Amino acid sequence: MQDQSQSFLAKGPDRCADLSFAERLRAAICSDRDLTFLMEAHDALSGAVAKRAGFKGIWASGLSIASSLGYRDANEASWSQIVDVVERIVDSTELPVLVDGDSGFGNFNNARLLARKLRQRGAAGVALEDSCFPKMNSFVGDRHPIADVDEFSARLRAVKDTVADNLVLVARTEALIAGHGMDEALLRASAYAAAGADAILIHSRKSTADEILSFANSWQSRLPVVIVPTKYYRTPVSTYRDAGISTVIWANHSMRAAIAAMRHVCGRIIAEESIAGIEPHIATLDQVFDLLGYDELARAEARYLRPSDLQQ
Repeated sequence: MQDQSQSFLAKGPDRCADLSFAERLRAAICSDRDLTFLMEAHDALSGAVAKRAGFKGIWASGLSIASSLGYRDANEASWSQIVDVVERIVDSTELPVLVDGDSGFGNFNNARLLARKLRQRGAAGVALEDSCFPKMNSFVGDRHPIADVDEFSARLRAVKDTVADNLVLVARTEALIAGHGMDEALLRASAYAAAGADAILIHSRKSTADEILSFANSWQSRLPVVIVPTKYYRTPVSTYRDAGISTVIWANHSMRAAIAAMRHVCGRIIAEESIAGIEPHIATLDQVFDLLGYDELARAEARYLRPSDLQQ
């Protein structure tokens, strides 16, 4: 994997298009040159915004997608609904998308079906967590049950046998979230590496990064380490670089920003019975048209439609 990463970097960004989405994601996660950042998206629009901001990869967040569909992050959204949203994100961004696959929506058979469908829709990778189905969001409640390590390892092997290297497989352990301690987290990471995972996502609900840094120090980069610093957001990014962390996921911030902005705007409009005061503070229609490429449609019309068609 390291060789693939170095080959990718040698080609430079102008050769990115020569690689598949999975190859691009694997190259980014396995790079030892710098930290990789993935930005959350929950629909095509948030994906397009992330791309315009400069992000080179997307995290299709289970929490954010469920929230955008009006569901709780407790496997209330179906795997087919998740797959449909992922397809729209891929289409809108043409970036590598790592998908939050929860626990795989069941046993090994459900997990491999999910992986196969994600590959068909253009996803670059899937992260599967060792929680039990139906899962509950990591930050809701305490002492979440987690899967038997051998059963979950078999789930990972089934996914790997199904999609091989055509989908990056990130194994996420909830051992620290569930209160099982560092030894259990390391044991599970080792088992998941042996089962064929390409990277390990270690999760924590602490307000500091101490657990994560301790794990990284003990793990010694046997596989790339992916983190989600939602709770320990005050930790400087330089700390992750120094610890040899591979990838940082900003996991739900576009969704949360959208909620805050919409609440503010809706509150002002109903209170003021006017939109005059909020117009200077929201995106203009021209900015919407620019983000979604209306100019390309105009050029295409000029190329493909007859002058008489344009007048109708």
